[in-house]
Amino acid sequence: MMGEIRSAMLAPTARKNPPVFNLSQLAALCGIEKGSLSHRMTRGDLPGGKLNESGSRREFSLAEARAWIREYRKDHLRPAGAEAVTLSIGNFKGGVSKTTTAVTLAQGLSLLGHRVLVIDTDPQGSLTTLFGILPDTEVQESNTILPLCMGSETSIRYAIQPTYWDGIDLVAAAPVLFGAEFALPARQTQEPGFEFWRVLDLGIDDVRADYDVIVIDTPPALSYTTINAFMASNGIIMPLPPNALDFASAAQFWSLFSDLTTELLGRRGLSKEFDFIHVLLARVDSTDAASTIVRQWIGQTYAEKVLPVEIPKTAVTGVTAAEFGTVYDVARYDGSARTFKRARDAYDSFVGHVEGSIRSVWAQQQRAGMASGTAPKPVEPFNTRKARVRA
Repeated sequence: MMGEIRSAMLAPTARKNPPVFNLSQLAALCGIEKGSLSHRMTRGDLPGGKLNESGSRREFSLAEARAWIREYRKDHLRPAGAEAVTLSIGNFKGGVSKTTTAVTLAQGLSLLGHRVLVIDTDPQGSLTTLFGILPDTEVQESNTILPLCMGSETSIRYAIQPTYWDGIDLVAAAPVLFGAEFALPARQTQEPGFEFWRVLDLGIDDVRADYDVIVIDTPPALSYTTINAFMASNGIIMPLPPNALDFASAAQFWSLFSDLTTELLGRRGLSKEFDFIHVLLARVDSTDAASTIVRQWIGQTYAEKVLPVEIPKTAVTGVTAAEFGTVYDVARYDGSARTFKRARDAYDSFVGHVEGSIRSVWAQQQRAGMASGTAPKPVEPFNTRKARVRA
């Protein structure tokens, strides 16, 4: 049934296609005026796009648009002496927009010129599905992190595959990945000196120089793979809808994670610090009076960790998800333009705030490299240095 639905939604190719951009949209992405873009095109050093079938407008593919964006935002891209920033999207609860947040963040960062690797660690493979790949039938064990968890591979490079979206590569997931929940504890008891929580951290070392950002989507549980994702990350983003049950679940999440890291690391004389922890208010219904109260609780609890942006609960997200997409996949929305703009603006703002955190980490890495006299070589990965737990 999933195969039939996907074929119907993604006809005629049964594969997702990236959006195309007109001159105005490309100019906005580059942060310049349309006239300046048209003038720059006369130099011929950047892709010129092509006229559409009717000849009424010039269109640019995603790859062509990203070439322009990288040129105009080169001062905002990963600097020499810095490496990929890794962040995890996590929450105990399902249905809180973890996967949607992960995909839209990856797409939004790519539209800012960054190269992104997305790792799906959830056996349900929802993120993999949003990239137009069916986990049950189109993902093999060798496309997932399972060989890494089992010890047959030491670098994640074997599992990386390109996607329909230029600038984003994927490590997919499938139900077979649930085997990691048995493989990791088995290795912990059988292999002297083995640290199950560092498997993913060490596995991505080999590819840190290839990407600007690594985004990890985690299962809705504090599982072995979730712990691996967090321990490999510079930062954590928690999507949190403003309702009482999700708020209570989030409190349990942080408490258990703090206890767990103290048990795992504290007894070994190790520790872990994150460069940033962001709480993202998601699926916000501005007409719900109860959610207003819970938003106040969230603000009082997490203070500066709450991002100053809310993702509204709109028809746009429901429609795009039903079509295996996100707001960034939409070339033209058939519903209310105002509603679509509200959703798109919210995600653009979210991506912008996260990019600010990423650039701050790069600046820290550069300072650390200069202090040690190793710049402009990549500095030691953040997550291998000792730091204290903050959760």
